[in-house]
Amino acid sequence: MYHTWMRYFTPSPVHHRLGLVCLGVGLQHGTLPTVGPRTLDHHVAVVISAGSGWYRTTDGRRTTITAPALIWLTPGTPHHYAADPTTGWDECFVDFTGPATTTYTELGYIEPDRPVVPLADATPARTTVGRIARAARRGNPLLEVETAAAVHELLVTLRRARADTTADGDPLLTAIARDAFQPLSVAEHAARHGMTATELRTAVRRAAGCSPKDYLLSLRLGRAKELLAATELPVAAVARRVGYDDPAYFSRLFTRRVGTPPVRFREQQGRTVPGGWSDRVPDPGHPPTITT
Repeated sequence: MYHTWMRYFTPSPVHHRLGLVCLGVGLQHGTLPTVGPRTLDHHVAVVISAGSGWYRTTDGRRTTITAPALIWLTPGTPHHYAADPTTGWDECFVDFTGPATTTYTELGYIEPDRPVVPLADATPARTTVGRIARAARRGNPLLEVETAAAVHELLVTLRRARADTTADGDPLLTAIARDAFQPLSVAEHAARHGMTATELRTAVRRAAGCSPKDYLLSLRLGRAKELLAATELPVAAVARRVGYDDPAYFSRLFTRRVGTPPVRFREQQGRTVPGGWSDRVPDPGHPPTITT
């Protein structure tokens, strides 16, 4: 016995240019029928929130699935899975496609080589899928755009919900970010974590979808932008604050990656905040105010 609800739709070519489009959404529970073997031409994220079952890989091996878990179904990859016939399971799923799937895969948000992913908690993902289901009501004039935006959100939610990620993010990335503004090389960062540079590169690429050098650079340039926009610190001081002893090198690097020199970036922002800046996340109920 099982219960199922689903909607499918066909976004227009214009909507595909949003990068991601939702093709369908469903919520099911009980002793569901076996899926496959089959192969699809698009992506599906299947979130198992309760129960257990199995997934058979392309080489014939059978993997046990225990909730909470995620099943990635990727284009062109045969898949075969089912809920336990005795206990069944609760699942929700979203079918999606679009050119942005390539980038999300490169960044490690979609994992074709890891079809079954343990989750720490399925509740946030189910909440997002619930929003997609509500947006999928017949006659919704915003259906395609509303569901597309929610698919982006779902991929981020699933990435955060991975069982190997803490509430604050990947532990290794958190540790690297803590030391990001010290003038350390990639090899020195690796040594701090008892790893070789190669091991660090592999771990960071899996967690962040980029090299340690690019990850550090994104953190440093992000902080530099904040300091340039919200303080009157000289460029040389900003450079030192984010880990660069050579302000000329920092300026060249900033210009190459951001597309404008640091001084010009500050002029474009035109909103230096009296009293400096803070890295505390504001309370939505009590936003910060400026008094004069």
